[in-house]
Amino acid sequence: MSCGTLYTKVYNDKYFYSTLTHSVAVALIIWYFTQDKKQTISGLFHDIATPTFKHCIDFMNRDSEHQESTEERTEQIIRDSKEIMKLLERDNIKVEEVSDYHIYPIADNDTPRLSADRFEYTLSGGLYQVKVFELKDIEKYYNNIIIAKNEDGIDELSFQDIKLCENFINDISKLWPRWVEDEDRLCMQFIADIVKSMNTKNYITVDDLYKFSEQDILQLIQNCEDSYIKNAFMNFQNATRDSVYKSDIPNNEIYCTSVKGKKRYINPLVCLDDKINRIKDASKLANDDIDNFLNMKLHKYIGFNFDFKPYNKC
Repeated sequence: MSCGTLYTKVYNDKYFYSTLTHSVAVALIIWYFTQDKKQTISGLFHDIATPTFKHCIDFMNRDSEHQESTEERTEQIIRDSKEIMKLLERDNIKVEEVSDYHIYPIADNDTPRLSADRFEYTLSGGLYQVKVFELKDIEKYYNNIIIAKNEDGIDELSFQDIKLCENFINDISKLWPRWVEDEDRLCMQFIADIVKSMNTKNYITVDDLYKFSEQDILQLIQNCEDSYIKNAFMNFQNATRDSVYKSDIPNNEIYCTSVKGKKRYINPLVCLDDKINRIKDASKLANDDIDNFLNMKLHKYIGFNFDFKPYNKC
C-alpha cells in the first residue's frame, strides 16, 4: 500500500501494509454496514489486479491524477482463478456482480465522498503512515457511522455527530498531504521510470508486475545487469528528504520530473438538525481544514540530487 515509498529513506514507514490486508478490511467494513454478500466480495476483490508498486504503475501509464489504469484486469484475474470461480458458482454469484466495486456506492464512490475503501485506507494510513489516530479514536469514529441517503438519493456512509465529524476531518487533514506532497509524487514517478526502464530493456514484462511479489521485482532491479538502472535505484534507496529538489524551474543536471497527483480527501455527510449535510457546508472548522489542504502548495518540478534519465522505447 505504500507504493514503493517503503524502500527509500525519504520516508520512515515502519510497517508493511499489504494490499491483501487492506482488501480484507474493506470487505469487513462493507459487511458490517450492509450484510450483503455480493457487495462484500466486490470489496474483497477490488484490488485483486493491483500490480507491484501499486499506483506507481498508474504513474507509468500516465494516469497519476485518477490512478485507475490497472483496474481493467480485475474481471479476467477473477475468471482465471479456478478456486474463486468454484466458490462463486457455489453461491450462484455472477462474475459481473463482484468484478466492479464501483457499482456499489458503499464500497466505492467518487472523491470526496465517504466509502468503505476510502474509509479503510484513511484509518489505516492514520495509524501507520502519519500517526493521527489511536485505536480508541478509530473505534469512536467507526461506531458513529450509519448509512444515509446523500444529495443524489444514493446510499453513503455518514457521521451521526457533527463534533466527531469535525474531529475526524481535523485529524485526517494532517494525513492527506502525505499522499500528494512533492516527496510522494517524486518517489512514485521515479519508481514508475525505473520499472519502465526495466521493461524497455526487456528485464521484466508488464505481466510480471501482476505475477511476482514486490520482493521478487525488487531483487530483479537490485541485481540488474544494467548498472545504470541498478545504481539509480540504489541512490533512490539512500535518498533523504533533505536531498529532494523542489522548484518551479526544471533542473536538467539531476533526475527531475514534473507530475501531478491525486488529491485524496473526504467531505463526508453528517446529520445536523435531522438533516443530512456535507461537513464542509455545516462546519467552518471542517471547511477551513479541507480548503487548507486543497490550496496546499505543490512545486511544478521535483527531483533527486542524482542523475537518471529513464530508458524509453524507440
